[in-house]
Amino acid sequence: MDLGALFGAIGQILTPWTALMLFTGTFLGIVVGAIPGLTGAMLIALTLPLTFYMQPFNAVVLLVSMYVGAISGGLITATLMRMPGTPASVMTTFDGYPMARSGRPGRALGLGITASFFGGIVSWMFLLTITQPLSILATRFGPFEYFTLIMMAMVLIASVSEGSLVKGLISGLLGMLVSMPGVDPASGMPRLTFDWYMLNGGLQLLPVLIGAFAVSQIIADCLDIHNMPDRTEVNTRGVLMKLADFRRHGVNMLRSSLIGTWIGILPGIGASIGSVVAYTTAKNVSSTPEEFGKGSEEGIIASEAANNATVGGALIPLIAMGIPGSVIDAILIGALTIHSIQPGPTLFLTNADIVWAIIATCLLANILMWLLMTSSVRYIANLIYLPRSYVLPVVMVFCVIGSYALNNTMFDIWVMLLFGVLGFLLERAKIPLGPFVIGFVLAPLAEEKLRSGLMMTAGDISPIFTRPFPLFFTIMAVVLLVWPLINEWRRRKRSDP
Repeated sequence: MDLGALFGAIGQILTPWTALMLFTGTFLGIVVGAIPGLTGAMLIALTLPLTFYMQPFNAVVLLVSMYVGAISGGLITATLMRMPGTPASVMTTFDGYPMARSGRPGRALGLGITASFFGGIVSWMFLLTITQPLSILATRFGPFEYFTLIMMAMVLIASVSEGSLVKGLISGLLGMLVSMPGVDPASGMPRLTFDWYMLNGGLQLLPVLIGAFAVSQIIADCLDIHNMPDRTEVNTRGVLMKLADFRRHGVNMLRSSLIGTWIGILPGIGASIGSVVAYTTAKNVSSTPEEFGKGSEEGIIASEAANNATVGGALIPLIAMGIPGSVIDAILIGALTIHSIQPGPTLFLTNADIVWAIIATCLLANILMWLLMTSSVRYIANLIYLPRSYVLPVVMVFCVIGSYALNNTMFDIWVMLLFGVLGFLLERAKIPLGPFVIGFVLAPLAEEKLRSGLMMTAGDISPIFTRPFPLFFTIMAVVLLVWPLINEWRRRKRSDP
């Protein structure tokens, strides 16, 4: 842990131009997270083209601050409208909305904002302390270790995705398939291009991301464009928590933050699962479990502390191993790649300034998020009632501009539209998009590592089963694949007469 490098990064972020990036990213993240139908993944995907000509340091500050703001902003709509602004805030609707409707919207928002800040700081402490030791351990990984780690991550993502294990696997495998067209890295020959020269370079990450997350959501919102929520008047009484509140809820806040952090570290799980686990745990240990779902303060705190804590947790595997801890982290990997920066165990050696930019931004964005939300939540809340007929055309224009700016070709716009329709159809079929995007990002890396390993061993695959780390990752992947099937079989057996 290099405190000198950390303070140096903080000092650089607090220079006027970079501080503007921090403020802009955090504020836009909060606003987009608060508007139903817009997500942090959509915002970051749309912002990627704007970072092409930025300094990598400033680009990282902008994108990471958007990440922090978007996860936090979702609690506003979850509390006031019973519509989670982000999937991570689903659990907040259970208690935040009933409390707001009972005449205490300020109290409900204040609990969520402070819990989000607390969770973010706890996870930042883990990000600061364990990322570098983990990256040092990861430098001992060879090609087979990385290949099996990626496979374990893919199975883990599929096994905890919304819906069935099979749908999660289908989504992940489809993402891997879509990443295959282009030039074969071993032979240098085109593959799966169907003699279409525009596919020789493969499908680019940016139009695929914008299509899957932004355009698919625009299509879904257009079908429900006239649905406007009931308005809840916002007062700011109770937004600031008192010392007695910390004494009363401190254990729950810390426990939920730790749960969110460690679930965030697990590749690909994300904030939604973290908030569910923390909420369920809080309910199970609470002395008043009957209040959950009716406006429980414990429920709001558990959900929001956990979902914001997953941000810092998810950044740990991204920096240390180049494995995305969430869908947004997969997009961040794409952003770093655009700037010729390869995340992974050597990142501390090759681009230490970028590492400390991420760590410092995570801290400063959480502080700024708390200040912005406690001081201006009443005004931000009014933005969520903007008519979608005004918002969606503007977002669509940015989608087209962002995709076209990549290579100045119409082909990328058609790719964006195609994956927009595909993403919409997948979500309608209850097939999650998370495994699809992470499969698309990780498949080329998995192929590269497997090919490298086979070249080193003259085609011998036995090191996967004879080396400790590859064997452990393989066993874990098999267990994660089989365990949900065993649970389903047991459930059906118990339900049969």
